[in-house]
Amino acid sequence: MDVTPLIPQDRQIIEGYGGGGFRVSGEAYSGSTLVLPERTLAWDVTDITTLSLDDLEPVISADPAIEVLLIGCGTAMAFIDPDLTEAARARGVALEPMDTGAACRTYNVLAAEDRRVAAAVIAVD
Repeated sequence: MDVTPLIPQDRQIIEGYGGGGFRVSGEAYSGSTLVLPERTLAWDVTDITTLSLDDLEPVISADPAIEVLLIGCGTAMAFIDPDLTEAARARGVALEPMDTGAACRTYNVLAAEDRRVAAAVIAVD
């Protein structure tokens, strides 16, 4: 029995990570990456402690709106500044920090459920 989730064809799916980059829907991306349902972008963030609302602008301004942003913090989960979490929530986006691997896996599960999810993932080796 095939247990692979059915992924809508127009969705970006994270196929792999490591070696300083990601493979998303057949394309290789070097460095940190921002994965939205319909597109993937390079993301300049390399340290979660410097994360700002400006870094999240493509997610906050997405149309249709993103409900949940999974933040891959690197090799280990880190806490996000509470002021940033609140500012994003005020704009309609819930921030969920976790390690990068967990963010990649969780993104794929939620995308398969056709949820409005994005992943902002810091590259790991």
